[in-house]
This record gives sequence, C-alpha cells and structure tokens, in this order.
Amino acid sequence: MEQRRGAEPLTSARVDSWTWAVRLFKTRSLATAACRAGHVRVNGDRAKSAQPVHIGDEVRVRSAGFDRILIVSRVVVKRVGATVAVECYVDKTPPPPPREEMALTPARDRGAGRPTKRERRDIEKLRGH
Repeated sequence: MEQRRGAEPLTSARVDSWTWAVRLFKTRSLATAACRAGHVRVNGDRAKSAQPVHIGDEVRVRSAGFDRILIVSRVVVKRVGATVAVECYVDKTPPPPPREEMALTPARDRGAGRPTKRERRDIEKLRGH
C-alpha cells in the first residue's frame, strides 16, 4: 500500500484520482470527465469522481467501446510508473473477440494504369520535350 509520511497506509482514494494514478487516463481531468459521463463504475454502480475506492473493489472503465474490469489491489493517489501501476490492480478483462478478416484493398501492379507525375516527366524526357 502507498504510504504518506508519518501516516498509516491509505485505505481509500477518489476513483478519478486512482484511475489516473494507475495510468488508465492520461490526465486527472479526463478521468473526472469519464466519471461524469458514466464510463466508470465501482462495484457495478456509476461512480461520481469523488467516490472512494478500497482494496477489493471492482472498477469498470469503458474505453474504445470495451470495458476494462479491474480489481483494486493497492490504493495510490500519486501517479506511478507503468510497472508499479500494473501491481495496483488485477486485470479481469476478458480477451477481445477475434478480429474479422477484412478484404484487402486491391493494389495495382506498378506500371498498370495511369502514369505518376514522375513517370510522366521521364516519358517526356525520352521524347525530347
């Protein structure tokens, strides 16, 4: 657990502060905005930005159309490095569904079709223009 100088270990932190500290959001204001928009849930309920999170709480963060499901294993309030951030939660997010094979856009063979500007200039040089 994160400790403050001269104080006992932290038992709770604001959800916006915690999600920012463990690098789920780039800025604290983005974390607050996500809470306000209803993209963050704590134990299944929509979380306001000041709602406290405790060890063992389930935090769901909706980003890019998918939910990340995290179990709080360590409470931090200050932003930490990526290696430390991973230790602050247990990721229960299911693996993403397999991506569907998309048809590749057809590519034209070189020399087929209309010449490029460079090729046109080379042709004009050969013709003596």
